[in-house]
Amino acid sequence: MEEENSEPEFVLEDFMHLSDEIGLILCPEARYNRSPIVLVENKLGVESWCVKFLLPYVHNKLLLYRQRKQWLDREALVDITCTLLLLNSDFTTAWNVRKELLQCGALNPERDLYLGKLALTKFPKSPETWIHRRWVLQQVLRECSPPSLDRKEQADSDLRDSAEKTRLSERLHRVLHDEMKVCADAAGRYPSNYNAWSHRIWVLQNMAQGNLKVLHDELSSMREWVSMHVSDHSGFHYRQFLLKALVRELSQSLHHHHAPWPSPGTSSPCSPSPDPQPAHHQANREATAAAPCPSPATPEDQSSVPAMPQLFHQEMELCTDLIQSFPGHETLWCHRRHVFYLWHHWRRDHNHHDGQGCGSESPQLNHTDAGLSSHPHTASPRGVGLDRVESRNGQAQEGQNAMEVDGVGIPDPCDTKRLKRGPPDPCPPALPSEHGFVASVLDGCLSPEQGCFALAYRKWLDSVIGQ
Repeated sequence: MEEENSEPEFVLEDFMHLSDEIGLILCPEARYNRSPIVLVENKLGVESWCVKFLLPYVHNKLLLYRQRKQWLDREALVDITCTLLLLNSDFTTAWNVRKELLQCGALNPERDLYLGKLALTKFPKSPETWIHRRWVLQQVLRECSPPSLDRKEQADSDLRDSAEKTRLSERLHRVLHDEMKVCADAAGRYPSNYNAWSHRIWVLQNMAQGNLKVLHDELSSMREWVSMHVSDHSGFHYRQFLLKALVRELSQSLHHHHAPWPSPGTSSPCSPSPDPQPAHHQANREATAAAPCPSPATPEDQSSVPAMPQLFHQEMELCTDLIQSFPGHETLWCHRRHVFYLWHHWRRDHNHHDGQGCGSESPQLNHTDAGLSSHPHTASPRGVGLDRVESRNGQAQEGQNAMEVDGVGIPDPCDTKRLKRGPPDPCPPALPSEHGFVASVLDGCLSPEQGCFALAYRKWLDSVIGQ
């Protein structure tokens, strides 16, 4: 027996980089004289009978090392901590030992991140694993950050180290992409995985600072996920974070020169400022290091991000489709409420900043329409259509002025055909259209829960937005 367990800590380490998932195989006792480690199609399985022997063994060896009662070389420490964490990912001492190995150069950050990724396939909510990942990512950010130099040295290094900067930027982009996938996989394995979603937010805040392309790509990629997890509030909360971040960055771009992208010579939203500001997001109460953008945004990237009204129009369309397809889910109604509230405040603040009436970027909502607010079901059928005219012209107009949007004063059949050829302009959210949506839901409602949520949403519209 002693011979069999002489070096059990090497068992999992040898197979770790050949697998992308780990799990236990229910096997109360050893039936065959073979290794308890099974590798099938990159899936690593450990027979459960050996855990009761292997886990105490490696646990005791690590504690003896920490108590300075037994000496272990670096390779042995790497193997022991790897085995221990794949069996119990919340063992803080093992993660701390790996931090020391990283700091002394005995361990590669990417290798350590891969171990955490594998551990999260078995323990997707493990708080210690997520905390350690943030610490490792901070080390990657520091390695990818350029050293502080004076202006002359900076000019020389720019010419000398352009290839190195490209390599570091590509490395940071690759780490960011892998981290997004790790978070998505963990969120899919455990419902409402708060640790995974909060880590994903931290990654964007610290590794994609203001990068519009990354934010919009995340928003687009999340459409399929939330459509398949309509009751997972954490996923919709992450989507709300993305919307807020996009609103903030697009608003700053709009207020600066009213141009789609800063002119040459000015810093982009994701570029480090000349005077570094203190980091406002921390992990484990450690300040994060400033880092370059993982993939520097270009004017083409900026133009690929929809304008503000279109952004909210697309989000409300997604809410509408999900609410109609999956009736009776409160999470969807809460998300719709949040999106409309965010749009309402952006439009109000944007109009106040401009000091003028609403333009095409900021349609005015008719919140003071007493008949519509008090009797949404009796609103005229023209209510939604009128709101579209208001959103494009910036003021309430009669039907005969509707064609003036395209510079045509008289409705002409030929012009009508010409207008219908292209896709219609996006209709941003508005109070009349929201009342119309609630009315349509109530008219064809077959679910009692759906009716309750619709009535609650209408009450919220009248009490919060319609004031």
